[in-house]
Amino acid sequence: MPVYLQIILLVAAFIAFVVLVIYMGGLAVQRTCFKIIAEMEEARAFKEARAVKLQDERKNFFRVGVKNIRPKALKLLIDDGLVIKTNNGKYYLDKEKLVQARAQLNSKNTK
Repeated sequence: MPVYLQIILLVAAFIAFVVLVIYMGGLAVQRTCFKIIAEMEEARAFKEARAVKLQDERKNFFRVGVKNIRPKALKLLIDDGLVIKTNNGKYYLDKEKLVQARAQLNSKNTK
């Protein structure tokens, strides 16, 4: 096999590996978002009075890695407006946004 073909195959394999790792990371964040929502629904945290405390930052700053993706998932939920942070550092779900997000998710799954 010619060397230039080996180089092209190596680059293609590397690109495929990077895409796969990014995709798997996205699935992990998505799964964590669903877990956070399920925990909050179980606690019935739909208004500020029933808000719950969630881990929103790393416990150990020096522990670098991908194991703790809850803070990233929580930030995504806050950015989307599904989760609202109270002044005392607790969180609750916006029920209307959650219904809209579920309807949008169901419409994507049925297509």
